[in-house]
Amino acid sequence: MGAAGSKLEKALGDQFPEGERYFGLENFGNTCYCNSVLQALYFCVPFREQLLEYYSNYKNGADAEENLLICLADLFTQFKFCREDDAFLFLANVIDVLISSQKKKTGVIAPKRFVQRLKKQNELFRSYMHQDAHEFLNFLLNELVDILEKEAPTAKNEAETSPPEKVANGPKNPQANGVQKEPLVTWVHKNFQGILTNETRCLRCETVTARDETFFDLSLDIEQNSSITSCLKNFSSTETLNAEDKFFCDKCCSLQEAQKRMKIKKPPHILVIHLKRFKYIEQLGRYKKLSYRVVFPLELKLSNTVEDADSEYSLFAVVVHVGSGPNHGHYVSLVKSHNHWLFFDDENVEMIDESAVQTFFGSAQEYSSNTDHGYILFYESLGANKNS
Repeated sequence: MGAAGSKLEKALGDQFPEGERYFGLENFGNTCYCNSVLQALYFCVPFREQLLEYYSNYKNGADAEENLLICLADLFTQFKFCREDDAFLFLANVIDVLISSQKKKTGVIAPKRFVQRLKKQNELFRSYMHQDAHEFLNFLLNELVDILEKEAPTAKNEAETSPPEKVANGPKNPQANGVQKEPLVTWVHKNFQGILTNETRCLRCETVTARDETFFDLSLDIEQNSSITSCLKNFSSTETLNAEDKFFCDKCCSLQEAQKRMKIKKPPHILVIHLKRFKYIEQLGRYKKLSYRVVFPLELKLSNTVEDADSEYSLFAVVVHVGSGPNHGHYVSLVKSHNHWLFFDDENVEMIDESAVQTFFGSAQEYSSNTDHGYILFYESLGANKNS
């Protein structure tokens, strides 16, 4: 990526952000799904800073076995400090490496250690078939949470002091003195987790039953020539439960007609929106990619919340699926960094105009030569208190 890197540095010129570095990621055959998501996560600044802080504390503590969290943190450290692993094995080269690092603002990093650990951890990603970037993101965030929960001091103490669990299918959260313990909230939760509330109103007695559930991303059904705002409205639209779908009302003690809707009770700091572009078509007996044009704004007002107060978000990354079908294709990512938009395609990094983002909305016609469609959107809350 020497020429491409030089081209990017020339394009940014004096505007090249202080201390920032832009690196492409080597593709190991079919790992574009991984590369595109990793670039989006790296430029999610609060997540990146907390991951690097965790890694710095980890390196100062006791040694532990390697896991996906450590591999990700090590990869982000390479981004941040532009270092080569092998060079750092030799103390004599440290000064030379640091000096060259100050000059090197672009280049290519091979995420070999991370990919190897990913494949070891989950057999789904071991094949060389086309993988789904959303499935990877989902697995990664949940795996990071699992690791952090196991490392938490309270979890370790309970594992050491508590007797083996004898009750099958018991409560998920352990209880002490009859009081259910609150689930551990990690820095991954603080960045990505939101809360949905599912409200069901009995049409006979008007009793409202509410059930909360957490989410790391919202998966939205899409329609042709629509927008994220309209997709979110459809997500929270009222559905009538009748005939065979009647709701069992506890107050009426019987099945009743009801109205159900889903609203956002607590918006996350980082809002991840997954556009459901792959749909199973019964007549075809297979999945089909929906190339629908779905407009996603640079600034989003999230209005379908319980409080009915708008939450404002700013778009900072887009994972794009390139291709006409679900079982083949390619992934790239668009990232906003210091008011510049960058295009990451594995090893290649280019600067693009902000206006170019709209070319990834989708196609207004079903059959189009444009197969580059926004698939996963990353928005950051503009509220100052969201991440406190």
